[in-house]
Amino acid sequence: MKIIPAIDLLDGQAVRLQKGDYSKKTIYNHDPLDEARNFKNAGFSHIHVVDLNGAKSGQFENLPIIRAMIDELGLSVQTGGGVRKREDIELLIENGISGVICSSMAVKNSEEWLKAIKAYPDKMILGLDLKDGKMAYGGWLETSDAPIELFLQPMINAGLRTVLSTDIARDGMLNGPNIEMYQLLQQSFPNLNWIASGGVSSLKDLTDLKNQDLYGVVVGKAYYEGNIQLSEMAQLSEK
Repeated sequence: MKIIPAIDLLDGQAVRLQKGDYSKKTIYNHDPLDEARNFKNAGFSHIHVVDLNGAKSGQFENLPIIRAMIDELGLSVQTGGGVRKREDIELLIENGISGVICSSMAVKNSEEWLKAIKAYPDKMILGLDLKDGKMAYGGWLETSDAPIELFLQPMINAGLRTVLSTDIARDGMLNGPNIEMYQLLQQSFPNLNWIASGGVSSLKDLTDLKNQDLYGVVVGKAYYEGNIQLSEMAQLSEK
């Protein structure tokens, strides 16, 4: 299981939100590039970056910061926030993004999303965010009643390989990940690469997730609050 350190960008700062609530933010570093450098120095080559401004506005307001992480630090970056159309995906890929995470586009512009999967199967990551058992999108401000199976199958047929799934109720709360949810997703769709996100609070949580044979896990607040050390994360992570 790959452990992927996270940086959430809001107004040019590294922050964390509680349950996706923009009014409940904590600033952890005024210099996100410095934070990314910490990850690189700990031995991580791939990180998870979310443009929270972009998730609301649809504009890649923090792209220059992400470009600096790639160009200056040599990091591989998977990113989401603000991806609405095919041109957005191509812009991010042109700027060196290794994995483009889409949530809203998969719901609101599914035809273009499926075309993007076919064109860039190695770079497309579905952001499957769950809120009270329903799929959430648009910065977690909207939900869909569509069954997950019906939602995923056309994407799998198009070549989708990787899904990042977040339990919004646990995101930023440090109360443990939803192991049962990830276990069910992994068992139901064993051919997909599942990346867990939300709720990780301890090294034990990471071990429990690793035992589910997940592809990866995103770690944010647990690191920023000092619950898990970067050295511990690096040691447990698959190289």
